[in-house]
Amino acid sequence: MADTDTTGDTPRETLREEIDAFKARMASGLPYDAYDPVLRPYRRRCMELLDEFNDTRLSDFAARENILGNLVDELGPGGWVMPRFICEFGFFIRIGAGTKINFDVLLLDCAPITVGSHVMIAPRCQLLTGGHSLDPELRRAGREEARPITIEDGVWLGAGVIVLPGVTIGRDTVVGAGSVVTKNLPPGVVAVGNPARVIRHLSPSDERSVTT
Repeated sequence: MADTDTTGDTPRETLREEIDAFKARMASGLPYDAYDPVLRPYRRRCMELLDEFNDTRLSDFAARENILGNLVDELGPGGWVMPRFICEFGFFIRIGAGTKINFDVLLLDCAPITVGSHVMIAPRCQLLTGGHSLDPELRRAGREEARPITIEDGVWLGAGVIVLPGVTIGRDTVVGAGSVVTKNLPPGVVAVGNPARVIRHLSPSDERSVTT
């Protein structure tokens, strides 16, 4: 007898196939229906885990790591994420080893968000994969599209940085506070502004400097 979902008669295997197909569509950049019922239990699960995560004591790193292990797709060792942390699903997020995500960060994971190892994400940064149609009728109907974001190893995002859909930020690059990253940034540069522009390349002498 087929295993069925506790809320209905649909076999669990069928539900898994549905969400896997839906996730593949979202990750590919194709339009999808943001109101599709197949997404509801995953949003709800994410909300419940986020409530639990954000209700932890600030000093309880172990509890937050345990919750994140159930929320995100991959969590490397040796880093941390501080509350208040917000995401939409969690299942599209990968966080590398030694990465530190500070207070009030939003990862809108309607498509994969890959954060490499030893990345520093300052307070109130936003990584936004999703977008809406310019057509108001399609917006009202719930049509969305999303594109993946990749933050490579060693990147530092200053406070309040916003990263838009489809962007890759190259290894060891530094993005200044308040910048809006609309296009890919190469490795080993400093970028600032809205839209973010490369102002210089990092050099060995930068290893001895400290910037706040």
